[in-house]
Amino acid sequence: MPGEEEFDRLVETTRKAGAALRDAGVRYALGGGLASWVRGGPKTEHDIDFFVKPEDAERALAALADAGFRTERPVEEWLVKAYDGDLLVDLIFNPASGPVDDELLARADELEVAAVKMPVASLDDVMVTKLLALNEQEPDFGGCLEIARSLREQIDWDWVRERTAEAPFAAAFFTLVEELGVVRAT
Repeated sequence: MPGEEEFDRLVETTRKAGAALRDAGVRYALGGGLASWVRGGPKTEHDIDFFVKPEDAERALAALADAGFRTERPVEEWLVKAYDGDLLVDLIFNPASGPVDDELLARADELEVAAVKMPVASLDDVMVTKLLALNEQEPDFGGCLEIARSLREQIDWDWVRERTAEAPFAAAFFTLVEELGVVRAT
């Protein structure tokens, strides 16, 4: 569990980054652990994730640079990164679930993040992207389990199952949450 001061810094950086993207006219949605926290889930101790369309990634990165963030183009071809001091902001445009598109952004809800309204990705999309990111090198179900346990009533599990049907780690996750009684078996 993150310390209160550390978490407050994450939230403040989220607000700052969201405002920079908004002011630059970049469509985005807050994703990851903070998207679940905004909807009542546990506090996150990780980085800040924003979904942007592939064609907007460079403009989004430039907007964060203009707001004082240090930027980085990693070797991975599915995201770009920005840093507010030591806090990492991932601008994700091509997660394992497929390129961010208008439909994903349209499913986002306008919610308050510490008194600042911003688009927040649907929990369904957050779960799909998290489940499809699981692999042999990163098989950690912890984040997915936290979201499933705390926000299960807000997730369209049939839709998530359909979107992740071909992924073996997602199948293992569903077996686990069904056995734990978190999600009903199909």
